[in-house]
Amino acid sequence: MKYQTLAKDILSHVGGRENIVSLVHCATRLRFRLKDNKKADAESLKANQDVIMVVESGGQFQVVIGNHVSDVWQAVRNEAGLTEDTPTAGEEQGDKPNLLGRLIDIVSGIFTPFIGILAASGILKGLLALAVVCHWLTIDSGTYKIWFAASDALFFFFPMVLGYTAGKKFGGNPFITMVIGGALTHPLMLQSFEASQLPGATVDAFLTIPVTWFNYSASVIPVILAAWVSCWLEKQGNKYLPSSVKNFFTPLICLAVTVPLTFLAIGPVATWLSQLLAGGYQIIYGVAPWLAGAAMGAVWQVCVIFGLHWGLVPLMINNLSVLGQDSMVPMLLPAVMGQVGAAFGVFLRTRDPRQKVLAGSSATAGIFGITEPAVYGVNLPLRRPFIFGCIAGAVGGAIVGFSNSHVYSFGFANIFTLAQMIPPGGVDATLWGGILGTLVAMVLSFILTLVAGMPARAVTGSSTVKLVVGENEIYAPMSGTVLALDQVPDRTFASGLLGEGVAIIPSGTTVIAPFAGEVASLFQTRHAIGLLSESGIELLIHVGIDTVKLNGEPFIAHVNVGDKVQAGDVLLEFDRQAILAAGYDLATPIIISNSDSYHGVTTVAGTAVDAGMPLLTVSRD
Repeated sequence: MKYQTLAKDILSHVGGRENIVSLVHCATRLRFRLKDNKKADAESLKANQDVIMVVESGGQFQVVIGNHVSDVWQAVRNEAGLTEDTPTAGEEQGDKPNLLGRLIDIVSGIFTPFIGILAASGILKGLLALAVVCHWLTIDSGTYKIWFAASDALFFFFPMVLGYTAGKKFGGNPFITMVIGGALTHPLMLQSFEASQLPGATVDAFLTIPVTWFNYSASVIPVILAAWVSCWLEKQGNKYLPSSVKNFFTPLICLAVTVPLTFLAIGPVATWLSQLLAGGYQIIYGVAPWLAGAAMGAVWQVCVIFGLHWGLVPLMINNLSVLGQDSMVPMLLPAVMGQVGAAFGVFLRTRDPRQKVLAGSSATAGIFGITEPAVYGVNLPLRRPFIFGCIAGAVGGAIVGFSNSHVYSFGFANIFTLAQMIPPGGVDATLWGGILGTLVAMVLSFILTLVAGMPARAVTGSSTVKLVVGENEIYAPMSGTVLALDQVPDRTFASGLLGEGVAIIPSGTTVIAPFAGEVASLFQTRHAIGLLSESGIELLIHVGIDTVKLNGEPFIAHVNVGDKVQAGDVLLEFDRQAILAAGYDLATPIIISNSDSYHGVTTVAGTAVDAGMPLLTVSRD
């Protein structure tokens, strides 16, 4: 299988099958609930070149994969022996997340299974609106009706889909909760709702209790609450009923009790809550829509990094259900395109071939709403492009908010959102405002990144960038994750016998000079190099653990013993995939061999570092 090796690596670093409580995926990331997050090794997973980033947020261990996440998800399930019928360990065995964490976990667990088709349906609705405005189709044509049915079916029968996924999330029989959702959208119930709206309509009753009818098509909150009640009843029935009858009596009780309860109490209360949420949002939005747009444009990508954006998804869908339109999604489009513009700026500015390819592909994916590759792989490691993307998102979001732009079908923010912003009555100023805000965000972040997004520091690649390094400073010879020396899986390095220092798990394939000096030694196998700085610091850079056994095959040396080097000069290149495939650890110790000659050695980098950024300092007295 194509992703079997990756699946094995992921499974081993999350603590194995026995540590998994649940596993779902969204558009770009695997979302694990683990019994014990301490058993997971996030740093080692980050070192895998097929993993974009690892994030622990909302009680979830999230592994960012990219566009092919569904294939990797299936490979992990196959490797772990997980199937639809495989019971997972109870959540009570794992760490209890806080209230926000549990909310995000519930929302993501309910919505992620169908997020792809949800976005596709919204895009198709938008394209149909564009086709009507451009007079390519008419609403009376058979072509339009068939495509409209395809785009609207999910939203019309939304309670059934939500019933199924909510039932699975709450630990019940999803088919029971799906039937409850079907009852909410049953034609007879819709007829009763329509009849109740007529003048002089009589009040229907259930066992003498008056019933208030609502149209629950496309609703969100009622069926989720009903699913929770049904799953609780199901657990009680399975617990107390005899095994000989519980297989059909438990579903009978769930349907006979939950469906009437939903129409009598849960539905009206949930509908009132939905209207309250929508009305409350409209009040806040109405006070200063430009400020709301600026705030959403600035912080949206930060929320995405930590997976917190899922807390806003039900609100967007609820706005569409109650109001028929939503102003939140348009305000997010500049935030997305701001990161796209920044990534494109990096693409044009960088001279590192690998970074150029990554930035180009990330910008392309970002146009279609997948920003994780751009954020984690390009903008966030360089810091400034990410910040410029957020600033541009705030400016563009303010323009969109001021223009009062809305979408009329759901879908995550991407280039197709512009079609979803076409009002039912035709093109107007709100659409042009949304387009303007989006273009401003993309162009502004692009220009800022092009001008000031790449600091004057080492750019890993064939070109050489000169760095100004103090005599007590050692810059990072490679980009990657910083690892304390005592965490290196080699006793000799970890003990400090060879000297003090630090290790880096590289994310790239190039080693650059961390200061000005001379090449003092170069191993025949080219896996390690010794340097002597102009101020007398003796430094050893050892790429990987036990990589001497590879006999130099994955390594290319760009210098020889005795060569004079400047900070930023390329020293070595290596094939990280070949090293990993051979079963060797990529942890790269960076050791000050004569550390005894100094008063102390201090690590000044954080958990991650870019090549050419400060890594170590030495104290001379």
